[in-house]
Amino acid sequence: MTRYVALFGSINVGGNRLKMADLRYAFEREEFEDVETVVASGNVLFSFDQRPTDGLEDLFAHMMRDRFDMKSFVAVRTKEEVQAAIESNPFNGVGEDNLVHTHFLGCQPNEAQFEALMADYDGRGPEQLAAGERALFIDFVSGAGGSRLTSAFIERRLGCPGTARNMRSLRRILEKM
Repeated sequence: MTRYVALFGSINVGGNRLKMADLRYAFEREEFEDVETVVASGNVLFSFDQRPTDGLEDLFAHMMRDRFDMKSFVAVRTKEEVQAAIESNPFNGVGEDNLVHTHFLGCQPNEAQFEALMADYDGRGPEQLAAGERALFIDFVSGAGGSRLTSAFIERRLGCPGTARNMRSLRRILEKM
């Protein structure tokens, strides 16, 4: 069976409170196996072998609306994709683990979209950015909390939603996978 992680956006931040036990139970009711949560921010590990990743993302988005009355973007990645997201991040090992993020995207932006994001953000903050495979790599340098480089800003420029995890969280997720 394939091991996956579902990375939910906006869980237990901004008023979207959800107990991880409830989220695990929802996965188990959908007959996923080896369900486990990592950190209380919407990271669910599971095993499944019968659906392509985009089908899983659609299923989980529907599940969040139907069972929890929440709208949440979800990125589903395999163990190999999580490892690649760590290894491909050019800021990994350069910046601090809690400040270096991989922003998992729902689509692959083209070069013009990425250049527009860079141009629109130029001069707004110290963050460093690089494009990846269905991902945006970010070194927040001074911290993500006060950054003007928000998920909404990124989504408007790239035309697709996303959710970010720092290197520390990604390593923990990969270790558990």
